[in-house]
Amino acid sequence: TIVFQEEQVTLFWLSNLLFSFFLRWRFTFYLGIFIYGIRHLWVSPWMWDTRQCWYNYPFQLPSTILLAAHRAYKYVKGVFVSLPQKPLSPGQFNHYAAELSFYWSLMFSQFIDIKRKDFIIMLVHHLATIFLITFSYANNMLRVGTLVMCVHDASDIFLEAAKLANYAKYQRLCDGLFVIFSISFFCTRLVIYPFWVVYSVLVESWEIVGPYQAWWLLNGLLLVLQTLHVIWFYLIARIAIKAIFKGKVAKDDRSDIESSSDEEIYSSSGKNPCQTLKPKDNSHTGNLNGETHEH
Repeated sequence: TIVFQEEQVTLFWLSNLLFSFFLRWRFTFYLGIFIYGIRHLWVSPWMWDTRQCWYNYPFQLPSTILLAAHRAYKYVKGVFVSLPQKPLSPGQFNHYAAELSFYWSLMFSQFIDIKRKDFIIMLVHHLATIFLITFSYANNMLRVGTLVMCVHDASDIFLEAAKLANYAKYQRLCDGLFVIFSISFFCTRLVIYPFWVVYSVLVESWEIVGPYQAWWLLNGLLLVLQTLHVIWFYLIARIAIKAIFKGKVAKDDRSDIESSSDEEIYSSSGKNPCQTLKPKDNSHTGNLNGETHEH
């Protein structure tokens, strides 16, 4: 019995260490990639006018390739040809590569991580995201793709920060970050994403580019993500409302709330939303984060 208990303690310690590592890694990635993406988007016209995502489509090459081709054409033809509107920079291509690699890592880490109640939902989310990134890259829809990625990364920063604050036992900081996360999730996923980004793909692309076969698939995947956003915000709101009016969170309907990352918002006996972010050791069953795992 003593040996078995020691093994459980060791397994819990290793799980806790792995949990802490992934929290730091995801927070660092989301913060870094969001700053990197905004830095390049800030000088791009399609950030301020989404119709620019579709002008000159599909001839939107990275500036280095475009300039080289432009010079070669002028040399051969001996005429001046005006360049298309602002092309995608190499930095934004790097943005794509980093995001795609990260989401592949999230998908594979699901199979070695603690089993979640929403495993299938998260698998669908990661597969849809990976396919959208790959599909938009292959079809040269990178302008609108960079908008989608930045909108999704914004709120994840605050969620991972809240989990880190809770892990470090800074309760008030965790509470504040959870509130900021909830507000940013609503603004980015339920306002900016559907009425700015999805609208551009649904309506503006059809008006400017015209009908194209990929329109149905692209919009279908974007709407799948939007459906997940609505479900997740409903769960986030339930946690927040219970915490405000009852002073505690009795029990969440799922083991975690995922936005674009592994978002653990658990609740078994906490008194506020942030207490549900904390990994718990429930004696001899090896219960981590409110989930029972046999060892």
